[in-house]
Amino acid sequence: MIALSPNTSMDAAWDELEEKIRTGTIERGDALLLAAHPSYLFSMADALRREQNGDVVTYLVNRNINFTNICVGTCKFCAFREANESGYVLSLDEILGKVAEAVEKGATEICIQGGLHPDLTVEDYCAILEGVKSQFEVHLHAYSPMEVYHVAQQSGMSAEDVLRAFKRAGLGSMPGTAAEILKDSVRAIICPTKLSTAKWCEIITTAHRLGIPSTATMLYGHIETLEDRIDHLFTIRAIQKETGGFTEFVPLKFMGKNNELGRMVKRSLSFFEDTVVHALARVILHPYCRNLQVSWVKLGPRDAQRMLAFGANDLGGTLMEENISRLSGSPSGEYMSPDEFERLIIEAGRIPKRRTTVYKIN
Repeated sequence: MIALSPNTSMDAAWDELEEKIRTGTIERGDALLLAAHPSYLFSMADALRREQNGDVVTYLVNRNINFTNICVGTCKFCAFREANESGYVLSLDEILGKVAEAVEKGATEICIQGGLHPDLTVEDYCAILEGVKSQFEVHLHAYSPMEVYHVAQQSGMSAEDVLRAFKRAGLGSMPGTAAEILKDSVRAIICPTKLSTAKWCEIITTAHRLGIPSTATMLYGHIETLEDRIDHLFTIRAIQKETGGFTEFVPLKFMGKNNELGRMVKRSLSFFEDTVVHALARVILHPYCRNLQVSWVKLGPRDAQRMLAFGANDLGGTLMEENISRLSGSPSGEYMSPDEFERLIIEAGRIPKRRTTVYKIN
């Protein structure tokens, strides 16, 4: 952190901090200083966004498919999971039908995630990937680190062998979800049976080593502190410096309806606090991660649009269906059309571009 002495002017201190930001060498104390000076933070985040991405704002035409809501997990923030008796498992034909609808609408990515089903093994997960790839030329973005960990336990395999099997079956990239807050004392409260911080990092870095890129996420706005968020971002930065495998970072605001954690959390984050989270992500991850995505599902289209002034350069995907956030009280619907993405981006004074999962411009 910058130490201000009687012989050091404030301007010189900010110049020193800016140099550290641009060279990717800021430390935890620097990040806390930035959070305490939001005007400087916001200006720097927007400047870095402009330098890395220009005025282009990207989006993706994709479909989200939650293939089962049956889950043995105990996450307190979840309103999606159901017990075996009351839940569902989509058949392969049902999944293929949803893929066909998405492809007709121009989707280039299918995102597949589900609950932690007690009876499904690696063969079942691979069958979904193989079934889709056998009929459609789409990118498969599927199975979070927690799902990999669960399947490995269910199948008596290592996580690396599961990832290899998924890649052979057609997996193109992974959602970097199940990260929540990468601090075990927080995880012990909000998701006590979920994989540890170390295991999440291990599975993600293994995927990257095997040529499977991923997103990175952070669930914020519940019991975590500002320091916890900053530590999470530095963990992501360390992985990205090592592997370069993250395609983007996505802050995910906690939705508190219909879940146990929502009944525990008394605060409600303001838009200002959302801006600090996104701006810190842009600054801390610079220059290693060039894409910062804002979740229109979590924030709503209008606030997502406003977040483009605070370091974000991507608005995510069309989704076409979304169950997990919706059941926890997301303010937005399940689908945003390409026309709506284009309108929001143009209204913000930016240039809309449709992209692929790995950020190639279509």
